[in-house]
Amino acid sequence: MIIKYLALLFFAIHFSFLGISCFGESERLSQQAVMGLVIHGGASREKRKDVSPELEAAYINVMTEALQAGYDVLKNDGSSVDAVQSVIIILEDSPLFNAGKGAVFTNTGTNELDASLMDGKTLNAGAVSGVKRLKNPIMLARRVMENSRHLMMYGDGAENFAKSQGFDLVDPKYFYTEHRWQQLEQVRKREKQRKNSESSTFYEIHSGEYEYGTVGAVALDQEGNLAAGTSTGGMTNKRFGRIGDSPIIGAGTYADNQSVAVSASGAGEYFMRLNVAKDISALVTYKGLSVEEAANAVILKKLTAIGGWGGVICLDNKGNMAISYNSGGMLYGYLEAEGNFVVKLHK
Repeated sequence: MIIKYLALLFFAIHFSFLGISCFGESERLSQQAVMGLVIHGGASREKRKDVSPELEAAYINVMTEALQAGYDVLKNDGSSVDAVQSVIIILEDSPLFNAGKGAVFTNTGTNELDASLMDGKTLNAGAVSGVKRLKNPIMLARRVMENSRHLMMYGDGAENFAKSQGFDLVDPKYFYTEHRWQQLEQVRKREKQRKNSESSTFYEIHSGEYEYGTVGAVALDQEGNLAAGTSTGGMTNKRFGRIGDSPIIGAGTYADNQSVAVSASGAGEYFMRLNVAKDISALVTYKGLSVEEAANAVILKKLTAIGGWGGVICLDNKGNMAISYNSGGMLYGYLEAEGNFVVKLHK
């Protein structure tokens, strides 16, 4: 019986740096799978041609650690919400990703963090945006979901709520990394050089800083409940309190037990216009598309048609997953049977 039970667990990890301009990929978990976990470390605007062995090993190690954390929750009958939070905390604590510790800098030299979390069983959700002193914004997003009548909180208000919930606020210096500071300086320089060029679009000026970064996870627990979460530091050199899609339920994050769980990464303005995460769910619910068909329809067709770029990870209520993106690459991973991890890097 135990062997039969273990045979139901079909997971694998795939870690991708793909140098192509338009790509859609899907994998399928066993139809009888009792749980599932897919994570991402962000879509990349640029093609990644050269990755040092040291950087490759660092990405693989942190992604594997995050998968292990989520898997430990699920295999011990934990909830999908707990699994998603556990994954994202690991990624927020790493300076490698544009979330938490590794967040990018705004135009004024600060770090503003966004995160959201959604429970597919209840359709309850929580989100925070523009917080500057929360080490793990995903934890506060969950507290908003569970301990307030609101869905989204911003800036100082969100931090005051955090204090009322017993969170310790960190010194903003905690988020400083030299790598992200140099990205800001490079974008400022490029912006100054090209500010008078009518042919230069916003994303062309900023294109050099679009590395892998925003993090997210989707999970299916043994009770059949889906959850999704996303966390980001936003956009290098962003101004005027800009908010992207990551904390917006329906745009960057969505989960519904009746359809799919989705976490996104990319050019947020476009994801918000299309309500990407919810649109994928709607195509599954109302048109009866598979998770793969729905993800590709939105990312490779709708998003591409309006000039947007990025990608999603998706997991449906039967354990089928899809990864679809139209950008230079996307970091993502999932688990193999019995918790064995397979890590690959494709260029």
